[in-house]
Amino acid sequence: MLETDRPTDVATLPEAVVNAFSIDVEDYFHVEAFRHVIRPDDWGSMVQRVEPNTRRLMALLDDHGVHATFFVLGWVAERRPGLIRDIHSGGHEVAIHGYDHRPITIMTPAELREDLRRAKGIVEDITGDAVLGYRAPTYSVVEGTLWALDVMLEEGLRYDSSIFPIAHDRYGIPRADRHPWVERRGTSEIAEFPISTVRLFGRNLPFVGGGYLRLLPMPYVRWGMRRVVAGEGRPVMLYVHPWELDPGQPVMPVGRFARVRHYHGLARVEDRLSELLRAF
Repeated sequence: MLETDRPTDVATLPEAVVNAFSIDVEDYFHVEAFRHVIRPDDWGSMVQRVEPNTRRLMALLDDHGVHATFFVLGWVAERRPGLIRDIHSGGHEVAIHGYDHRPITIMTPAELREDLRRAKGIVEDITGDAVLGYRAPTYSVVEGTLWALDVMLEEGLRYDSSIFPIAHDRYGIPRADRHPWVERRGTSEIAEFPISTVRLFGRNLPFVGGGYLRLLPMPYVRWGMRRVVAGEGRPVMLYVHPWELDPGQPVMPVGRFARVRHYHGLARVEDRLSELLRAF
């Protein structure tokens, strides 16, 4: 929650905790760390690897009988409509990740509105179903961009998964609730599904999904899963990107820190995901 009082109409948890698996469908060259070395105008000339990598994830989910929410970049959906149709026909939810991976922090409300409309329209035309959910690139719903929740509501979205309740150099609202809630915006409401954290030493710490799944020790990831699911009786929101299953992707000319953030641990992600899907 973002307000002082907890909303009274948050849905109660089911008898058995069901964790959420989500995928941000983007290619390796879309990531924020590469924004200064690859211009969006050049994306079309890049080797595109998002479709085979996403299909690997779909096969992995099928092996474990798991359905997921795919937050699809509009740019990808526009160029790979068959992939989006197959995600949808496979029983997964198709939500949006914006059109061109611009963080909300560099957009105006009018630009965000246009971005949402464009991505939402492309995906809805492909699937024939209404898009209900959104995840902002780089988790860019932060203290200074909470106005984005109002724009989402005005554009017909019912839920958001863009708030990471941690302190980070690029994103995060540390004061936000660690578990799903319903946020009131005037006379409207939007459900928020934050990225999961563990509470330790008075701080919210990340433990699973994306770079955290690649970079952190697996015993810590397992401990975090057990602490939230069994200890707190709450669901975990796990997320991954298709390029994180692809150690053979091209290496971009970026600094050492960005290289570690993006490339380290790619070869072990699929095995780690299989373990988590099987155990949780």
